Amino acid sequence: MLKRYAPLLVALALALLAVVLVLFQVTAYKREATAGWELEKVLVAATDLQPGAPLNPNVVRVDEMPRKFVYDSVLGPADSEFAYGREVVVPLKAGEPIHWYQLRGVRALEQLAKAVPRRQRAISISVTERSAVGHWIRPNDTIDVLGSFRDPGSSEMVVVTLLQNIIVLATGQTTGSTQGIESDTQYSTVTLLVDPEEAEVLVLAQELGSLYFSLRNVEDMDVLDEEKRGRTTLSSLLAGERLKQARERRYRQNVIIQRGLPGDRRGGR
Repeated sequence: MLKRYAPLLVALALALLAVVLVLFQVTAYKREATAGWELEKVLVAATDLQPGAPLNPNVVRVDEMPRKFVYDSVLGPADSEFAYGREVVVPLKAGEPIHWYQLRGVRALEQLAKAVPRRQRAISISVTERSAVGHWIRPNDTIDVLGSFRDPGSSEMVVVTLLQNIIVLATGQTTGSTQGIESDTQYSTVTLLVDPEEAEVLVLAQELGSLYFSLRNVEDMDVLDEEKRGRTTLSSLLAGERLKQARERRYRQNVIIQRGLPGDRRGGR
Protein backbone atom coordinates (compact mmCIF):
# COMPACT_ATOMS: atom_id res chain seq x y z
CA MET A 1 0.00 0.00 0.00
CA LEU A 2 2.81 2.45 0.94
CA LYS A 3 4.71 1.75 -2.27
CA ARG A 4 1.54 2.35 -4.23
CA TYR A 5 1.08 5.86 -2.86
CA ALA A 6 4.76 6.72 -2.54
CA PRO A 7 4.95 8.68 -5.86
CA LEU A 8 1.86 10.64 -4.89
CA LEU A 9 3.28 11.49 -1.46
CA VAL A 10 6.56 12.58 -3.01
CA ALA A 11 4.71 14.76 -5.50
CA LEU A 12 2.65 16.36 -2.73
CA ALA A 13 5.78 16.98 -0.68
CA LEU A 14 7.51 18.61 -3.64
CA ALA A 15 4.44 20.72 -4.38
CA LEU A 16 4.30 21.83 -0.75
CA LEU A 17 7.99 22.68 -0.84
CA ALA A 18 7.48 24.70 -4.03
CA VAL A 19 4.62 26.64 -2.43
CA VAL A 20 6.77 27.39 0.63
CA LEU A 21 9.64 28.61 -1.58
CA VAL A 22 7.33 30.81 -3.62
CA LEU A 23 5.79 32.32 -0.49
CA PHE A 24 9.28 32.92 0.90
CA GLN A 25 10.40 34.67 -2.29
CA VAL A 26 7.22 36.76 -2.45
CA THR A 27 7.64 37.79 1.19
CA ALA A 28 11.29 38.69 0.60
CA TYR A 29 10.37 40.70 -2.50
CA LYS A 30 7.64 42.60 -0.63
CA ARG A 31 10.04 43.32 2.22
CA GLU A 32 12.64 44.65 -0.21
CA ALA A 33 10.12 46.64 -2.26
CA THR A 34 8.56 48.31 0.80
CA ALA A 35 11.79 48.95 2.69
CA GLY A 36 11.88 52.56 3.81
CA TRP A 37 8.22 53.20 2.96
CA GLU A 38 7.12 53.04 6.60
CA LEU A 39 5.45 56.32 7.51
CA GLU A 40 7.11 58.77 9.89
CA LYS A 41 5.62 61.91 11.45
CA VAL A 42 7.10 65.23 10.27
CA LEU A 43 6.29 68.91 10.55
CA VAL A 44 4.86 70.47 7.39
CA ALA A 45 3.50 73.87 6.42
CA ALA A 46 -0.24 74.00 7.01
CA THR A 47 -0.58 76.87 4.55
CA ASP A 48 1.55 78.66 1.96
CA LEU A 49 4.27 80.68 3.70
CA GLN A 50 6.40 83.53 2.38
CA PRO A 51 9.92 84.43 3.55
CA GLY A 52 9.79 86.26 6.87
CA ALA A 53 6.66 84.47 8.11
CA PRO A 54 7.10 83.15 11.68
CA LEU A 55 6.19 79.56 12.43
CA ASN A 56 3.48 78.88 14.99
CA PRO A 57 0.87 76.15 15.65
CA ASN A 58 -1.58 77.87 13.28
CA VAL A 59 0.68 77.55 10.23
CA VAL A 60 2.36 74.22 11.05
CA ARG A 61 0.84 70.76 11.27
CA VAL A 62 2.02 67.20 11.76
CA ASP A 63 1.87 64.95 8.70
CA GLU A 64 3.37 61.61 7.63
CA MET A 65 5.76 60.73 4.83
CA PRO A 66 7.79 57.62 3.86
CA ARG A 67 10.83 57.22 6.09
CA LYS A 68 13.18 56.89 3.09
CA PHE A 69 12.42 60.52 2.20
CA VAL A 70 12.82 61.90 5.72
CA TYR A 71 16.30 63.43 5.85
CA ASP A 72 17.95 64.40 9.11
CA SER A 73 17.23 68.03 8.29
CA VAL A 74 13.43 67.47 8.29
CA LEU A 75 11.76 68.66 11.48
CA GLY A 76 9.66 66.21 13.49
CA PRO A 77 7.01 66.84 16.16
CA ALA A 78 9.71 66.90 18.86
CA ASP A 79 11.34 69.86 17.10
CA SER A 80 8.29 72.12 17.36
CA GLU A 81 9.76 74.06 20.29
CA PHE A 82 12.82 74.78 18.14
CA ALA A 83 10.72 75.77 15.14
CA TYR A 84 8.01 77.97 16.66
CA GLY A 85 8.84 81.65 16.60
CA ARG A 86 11.50 81.32 13.88
CA GLU A 87 11.01 82.90 10.46
CA VAL A 88 11.18 80.92 7.22
CA VAL A 89 13.72 82.18 4.70
CA VAL A 90 12.28 80.51 1.56
CA PRO A 91 8.72 80.17 0.26
CA LEU A 92 6.96 77.06 1.54
CA LYS A 93 3.89 75.48 -0.01
CA ALA A 94 1.12 73.93 2.07
CA GLY A 95 2.03 70.32 2.86
CA GLU A 96 5.77 70.83 2.23
CA PRO A 97 8.07 69.33 4.91
CA ILE A 98 9.97 71.94 6.92
CA HIS A 99 13.78 71.65 7.02
CA TRP A 100 15.71 73.24 9.83
CA TYR A 101 18.00 75.06 7.37
CA GLN A 102 14.91 76.82 5.96
CA LEU A 103 14.60 78.71 9.24
CA ARG A 104 16.39 81.88 10.23
CA GLY A 105 18.51 81.96 13.34
CA VAL A 106 21.66 79.87 12.90
CA ARG A 107 24.82 81.07 11.23
CA ALA A 108 25.38 79.72 7.71
CA LEU A 109 28.81 78.21 8.37
CA GLU A 110 27.42 76.24 11.31
CA GLN A 111 24.49 74.98 9.29
CA LEU A 112 25.96 73.47 6.15
CA ALA A 113 27.35 70.30 7.73
CA LYS A 114 24.08 69.77 9.60
CA ALA A 115 22.15 70.16 6.37
CA VAL A 116 23.91 67.12 4.88
CA PRO A 117 21.94 63.93 5.64
CA ARG A 118 23.77 60.77 6.67
CA ARG A 119 25.26 58.78 3.78
CA GLN A 120 25.23 61.88 1.55
CA ARG A 121 27.84 64.50 0.78
CA ALA A 122 28.14 68.20 -0.02
CA ILE A 123 30.45 69.05 -2.91
CA SER A 124 31.18 72.42 -4.52
CA ILE A 125 31.41 72.97 -8.27
CA SER A 126 33.09 75.96 -9.89
CA VAL A 127 30.61 77.87 -12.04
CA THR A 128 30.33 80.88 -14.29
CA GLU A 129 27.30 83.03 -15.02
CA ARG A 130 26.71 80.98 -18.17
CA SER A 131 27.04 77.56 -16.54
CA ALA A 132 24.85 78.55 -13.56
CA VAL A 133 21.81 79.76 -15.54
CA GLY A 134 22.81 83.41 -15.34
CA HIS A 135 23.28 83.11 -11.56
CA TRP A 136 19.55 82.45 -11.16
CA ILE A 137 20.25 79.24 -9.26
CA ARG A 138 19.50 79.61 -5.54
CA PRO A 139 19.83 77.37 -2.47
CA ASN A 140 17.09 74.70 -2.23
CA ASP A 141 16.63 74.71 -6.03
CA THR A 142 16.84 71.41 -7.92
CA ILE A 143 19.01 71.08 -11.00
CA ASP A 144 20.39 68.66 -13.56
CA VAL A 145 24.14 68.49 -14.15
CA LEU A 146 25.35 68.30 -17.77
CA GLY A 147 28.90 67.53 -18.81
CA SER A 148 30.67 68.52 -22.02
CA PHE A 149 33.64 66.29 -22.95
CA ARG A 150 35.74 65.15 -25.86
CA ASP A 151 35.21 61.48 -26.68
CA PRO A 152 38.65 59.82 -26.40
CA GLY A 153 37.73 57.30 -29.08
CA SER A 154 36.40 59.57 -31.80
CA SER A 155 37.77 62.95 -30.58
CA GLU A 156 34.20 64.20 -31.06
CA MET A 157 32.62 66.59 -28.56
CA VAL A 158 29.80 65.00 -26.56
CA VAL A 159 27.33 66.37 -24.01
CA VAL A 160 25.62 64.07 -21.52
CA THR A 161 23.31 64.53 -18.55
CA LEU A 162 25.40 63.23 -15.65
CA LEU A 163 23.02 63.76 -12.70
CA GLN A 164 19.34 64.59 -12.39
CA ASN A 165 17.17 66.22 -9.75
CA ILE A 166 20.05 67.35 -7.52
CA ILE A 167 19.42 69.68 -4.55
CA VAL A 168 21.44 72.90 -4.26
CA LEU A 169 22.69 73.44 -0.71
CA ALA A 170 24.51 76.73 -1.21
CA THR A 171 25.58 79.29 -3.81
CA GLY A 172 28.88 80.80 -2.78
CA GLN A 173 28.50 81.43 0.97
CA THR A 174 24.72 81.75 0.77
CA THR A 175 22.63 78.90 2.18
CA GLY A 176 18.88 78.49 2.47
CA SER A 177 18.90 80.23 5.85
CA THR A 178 20.80 83.32 4.69
CA GLN A 179 18.96 84.09 1.46
CA GLY A 180 17.78 87.67 1.46
CA ILE A 181 20.23 88.50 4.26
CA GLU A 182 23.69 87.71 2.94
CA SER A 183 22.73 86.69 -0.58
CA ASP A 184 25.62 86.60 -3.03
CA THR A 185 24.31 86.89 -6.58
CA GLN A 186 27.77 86.81 -8.15
CA TYR A 187 28.92 83.51 -6.70
CA SER A 188 31.64 81.39 -8.30
CA THR A 189 30.75 78.04 -6.69
CA VAL A 190 27.58 76.02 -6.20
CA THR A 191 27.42 73.38 -3.47
CA LEU A 192 25.32 70.29 -4.25
CA LEU A 193 23.85 67.49 -2.12
CA VAL A 194 24.92 64.16 -3.66
CA ASP A 195 25.73 60.53 -2.89
CA PRO A 196 29.41 59.60 -2.38
CA GLU A 197 29.50 57.91 -5.80
CA GLU A 198 28.00 60.99 -7.45
CA ALA A 199 30.66 63.14 -5.76
CA GLU A 200 33.35 61.00 -7.41
CA VAL A 201 31.67 61.45 -10.80
CA LEU A 202 31.57 65.23 -10.38
CA VAL A 203 35.23 65.49 -9.34
CA LEU A 204 36.41 63.51 -12.37
CA ALA A 205 34.00 65.30 -14.70
CA GLN A 206 35.38 68.69 -13.64
CA GLU A 207 38.89 67.52 -14.47
CA LEU A 208 37.95 66.11 -17.89
CA GLY A 209 35.56 68.73 -19.24
CA SER A 210 33.06 71.48 -18.48
CA LEU A 211 29.96 71.23 -16.30
CA TYR A 212 26.68 73.10 -16.81
CA PHE A 213 23.52 73.25 -14.69
CA SER A 214 19.94 73.27 -15.97
CA LEU A 215 17.32 74.59 -13.56
CA ARG A 216 14.21 72.54 -12.71
CA ASN A 217 10.79 73.47 -11.42
CA VAL A 218 10.74 72.56 -7.72
CA GLU A 219 7.77 70.27 -8.32
CA ASP A 220 9.38 68.41 -11.22
CA MET A 221 10.71 65.14 -9.75
CA ASP A 222 10.87 63.14 -13.01
CA VAL A 223 14.11 61.30 -13.69
CA LEU A 224 14.88 59.71 -17.07
CA ASP A 225 16.30 56.18 -17.18
CA GLU A 226 19.93 55.78 -18.21
CA GLU A 227 18.85 54.27 -21.55
CA LYS A 228 16.50 57.16 -22.35
CA ARG A 229 18.89 59.98 -21.54
CA GLY A 230 21.18 59.34 -24.49
CA ARG A 231 23.83 61.89 -25.39
CA THR A 232 24.33 64.67 -27.89
CA THR A 233 27.27 64.55 -30.27
CA LEU A 234 28.17 66.67 -33.27
CA SER A 235 26.86 63.89 -35.52
CA SER A 236 23.48 63.65 -33.76
CA LEU A 237 23.27 67.46 -33.66
CA LEU A 238 23.79 67.81 -37.40
CA ALA A 239 21.47 64.88 -38.16
CA GLY A 240 18.72 66.56 -36.14
CA GLU A 241 17.83 63.30 -34.36
CA ARG A 242 18.03 64.66 -30.81
CA LEU A 243 16.28 67.89 -31.78
CA LYS A 244 13.41 65.96 -33.34
CA GLN A 245 12.88 63.99 -30.12
CA ALA A 246 13.05 67.18 -28.07
CA ARG A 247 10.49 68.93 -30.29
CA GLU A 248 8.07 66.03 -29.92
CA ARG A 249 8.35 66.11 -26.12
CA ARG A 250 8.02 69.90 -26.05
CA TYR A 251 4.90 69.73 -28.25
CA ARG A 252 3.23 67.22 -25.93
CA GLN A 253 4.15 69.31 -22.88
CA ASN A 254 2.87 72.54 -24.47
CA VAL A 255 -0.46 70.86 -25.25
CA ILE A 256 -0.79 69.86 -21.61
CA ILE A 257 0.03 73.39 -20.41
CA GLN A 258 -2.34 75.08 -22.88
CA ARG A 259 -5.18 72.81 -21.81
CA GLY A 260 -4.49 73.51 -18.15
CA LEU A 261 -4.34 69.83 -17.25
CA PRO A 262 -2.53 68.47 -14.16
CA GLY A 263 1.16 68.66 -14.74
CA ASP A 264 1.16 72.36 -15.60
CA ARG A 265 4.51 73.54 -14.31
CA ARG A 266 4.06 77.22 -14.95
CA GLY A 267 4.92 79.32 -11.97
CA GLY A 268 7.05 82.30 -11.16
CA ARG A 269 10.10 82.26 -9.02
